Amino acid sequence: MVNFPNQIRLSSSLLRRLKRHATSASPSLLFTRSFTPEGSRPTIIHKRSLDILHDPWFNKGTAFSMTERDRLDLRGLLPPNVMSTELQIERFMVDLKRLEVQARDGPSDPNALAKWRILNRLHDRNETMYYKVLLAKIEEYAPIVYTPTVGLVCQNYSGLFRRPRGMYFSAEDRGEMMSMVYNWPAEQVDMIVVTDGSRVLGLGDLGVHGIGIAIGKLDLYVAAAGINPQRVLPVMIDVGTNNEKLLKDPLYLGLQQHRLEGDDYISVVDEFMEAVFSRWPHVIVQFEDFQSKWAFKLLQRYRSTYRMFNDDVQGTAGVAIAGLLGAVRAQGRPMIDFPKMKIVVAGAGSAGIGVLNAARKTMARMLGNNEIAFESAKSQFWVVDAMGLITEAREYVDPDALPFARNVKEINRQGLREGASLVEVVKQVKPDVLLGLSAVGGLFSKEVLEALKDSTSTRPAIFAMSNPTKNAECTPEEAFSILGENIIFASGSPFKDVDLGNGRIGHCNQGNNMYLFPGIGLGTLLSGSKIVSDGMLQAAAECLAAYMSEEEVLNGIVYPPISRIRDITQEVAAAVIMEAIEEDLAEGHPNMEAKELRKLSKEEILEYVKKSMWNPDYPTLVYMED
Repeated sequence: MVNFPNQIRLSSSLLRRLKRHATSASPSLLFTRSFTPEGSRPTIIHKRSLDILHDPWFNKGTAFSMTERDRLDLRGLLPPNVMSTELQIERFMVDLKRLEVQARDGPSDPNALAKWRILNRLHDRNETMYYKVLLAKIEEYAPIVYTPTVGLVCQNYSGLFRRPRGMYFSAEDRGEMMSMVYNWPAEQVDMIVVTDGSRVLGLGDLGVHGIGIAIGKLDLYVAAAGINPQRVLPVMIDVGTNNEKLLKDPLYLGLQQHRLEGDDYISVVDEFMEAVFSRWPHVIVQFEDFQSKWAFKLLQRYRSTYRMFNDDVQGTAGVAIAGLLGAVRAQGRPMIDFPKMKIVVAGAGSAGIGVLNAARKTMARMLGNNEIAFESAKSQFWVVDAMGLITEAREYVDPDALPFARNVKEINRQGLREGASLVEVVKQVKPDVLLGLSAVGGLFSKEVLEALKDSTSTRPAIFAMSNPTKNAECTPEEAFSILGENIIFASGSPFKDVDLGNGRIGHCNQGNNMYLFPGIGLGTLLSGSKIVSDGMLQAAAECLAAYMSEEEVLNGIVYPPISRIRDITQEVAAAVIMEAIEEDLAEGHPNMEAKELRKLSKEEILEYVKKSMWNPDYPTLVYMED
């Protein structure tokens, strides 16, 4: 870190140069000669003294050096011992372990929620230290700031709310959103995660409480993808709630009215999208936890016009595809054999349909990427919802699920019928993969798992992908105890590996969206792509599938450990950039013109990604009067 002696005044010309540093040189020169990594430039601030200590973006706590304390009028406002960031983390961890139990609000408040409270307090006072702790302990704390604990946070958000974090656009703000976006202080926003709280994880309609999901996702964007925390924005679009409990709760923070529907609903989201892209034309908007009927409609409405994607539909699909391709490799077969896999899918909501569409496209591309291949691929899927097996004989089939409705004559030959139960389907189909995206905990019962013993696969795969933990279709212990060690197991929420005895381990792979959405967002940002294309999403999934070594997949490990998340995100982002270039979608970034980007090798793109990522290091602070 550079410390300016207290007695030296920075010249006005130097200050001007610092302020315009990012735009004073040509983008190509910034990279090829003196590209400055994100977050390493001195930061100009317009406050001193207690104002800095009360600002989580600039507060360093006891890590302020003595020269900084003099320069920023902090001498005497902090204890005299200057601590390193390592010591600060150690002090926080000691405090956290001591306070975990004390922070609980009675026996019903689990330790995970207590940890969230303590981490949130750190976030409120020192952003850099918060992300430094999160990144240093990512395997331990990702489940706290994201699934499964974020589900508890959302369920209790009115009681946990302490200070605003993000923005709220409500049905009552119609006509005002274009001016409202200027209430957010950041001149540049790179990433927005937006929800309407209508389908939070598998917990249903939580209304305005759903903003906890947007906050948690953006914490992972910062930690995993190195998006500058000052350039992220969590958003809640509050159009009411149909949760009767919340409608009657006097402490509920959102609009206490039933949800808008139809054109009224669309008009609110339209106005929001127009407003944010008007102020921040290059922002990327990730849609999160919208109920199925809106998730697909909004995705189709905006995806060819705005830089946006839906993580439930497209991110979950990508992670599932990566795991399925890994399962093929775990059988000792090449990924090109994927179109031969028989897959039974439990769940036909937005996540389930998203996975089906992505898997079908992947198979079709491997079969020749033509109309015949696309039609042929759908025959590999059997979809079961709450009413059983979906067939063309059903009176009403959701339009999004209709392409996967089975032909009645065909299933009759298989000994099946419209509405057949999950266990019946598994018995008759003998699938290679049983994929759960149902949000029904325990759906993969002992009877269902017993039926999977007759799978024609040498190593069947079970993907219990529903979140949070209580909604998982089965646990790894249940799967391994019934089916033995020769299976692949993956889940949406984290579970511990299973000790099978005699030194054998049943690996529990977490199919976490965190492996993909940060890289998709970062790659889109750095490429300057006009849209988030299917090809870019496919490139991300295939990159993740290929990330694991041959030895790892043969041992049943199809997803990497969360501890490698920054490296994974760099690889995924680079794959997304290369695909954007291939599709001629890349329009460049302030640090890299499109024509320069196209000249880079894969290794140079990886380096470009790495240098563009923000790191949680305290910047040098330079005071200048406003």
